[in-house]
Amino acid sequence: MSFNLIKKAIYALFLTNKYGFKLRKKHAPEETTRLRLAYAEALLSRLNISIEVEGAEKVKRNGQYLIVSNHRSVIDPLIVEIALKGSGINSLWIAKKELYNSFFFGMFTRNAGTILLDRDSKQMSAFFGDIKAGVADGYSISVFPEGTRNKTEAPLAEFKEGSQIIAIKNRLPILPVYIKTNANEVLMESLKHDTKNLKVIIEIGDIIEYKDRSGSLQELYKTRFNIA
Repeated sequence: MSFNLIKKAIYALFLTNKYGFKLRKKHAPEETTRLRLAYAEALLSRLNISIEVEGAEKVKRNGQYLIVSNHRSVIDPLIVEIALKGSGINSLWIAKKELYNSFFFGMFTRNAGTILLDRDSKQMSAFFGDIKAGVADGYSISVFPEGTRNKTEAPLAEFKEGSQIIAIKNRLPILPVYIKTNANEVLMESLKHDTKNLKVIIEIGDIIEYKDRSGSLQELYKTRFNIA
């Protein structure tokens, strides 16, 4: 492991836990969003990664959505946060149990406005109840419908059916976002070579109505971004 990689890993751990600690107190939704955004901007700046957003005008200010994104990298949530900067959207991220228990991300994940998804649980009623309560409080819900990072050569892994269920149950219009750049490759370039002026492009697509039954969520998502 190179010295540069060690330095960046230590800084990332420090920053993640610094903001995780700040978020431990109960905050208004707007303040939680502000702190998450500050964390995202600080970390990506240290990694020399900028975010270019296409289609930002498609987001209705202060709207309430199910936000769905593809997923290749651990920095994808930060990219989505920055893409929605200034939108007035406050969202709860769906997070796996593994992240809650992670040495690196655990404190931040538990405190930064998330809903725990425990796939080992035999009862999902508590999970859907937490989502319903969050939506009732005015939150959007953010999710990676692939369920885990896509490490294949395909542009998308198979979507889990739960995301579409969330939209239907809570009558949430679906806001599709697509990280066009392979953010994991960009992250590795930063960590291994300390390359400057790296960029990730993310596109915001046209809204998918939760009542749209013309195709599966994955099919509708693909049409928004012309993914074969």
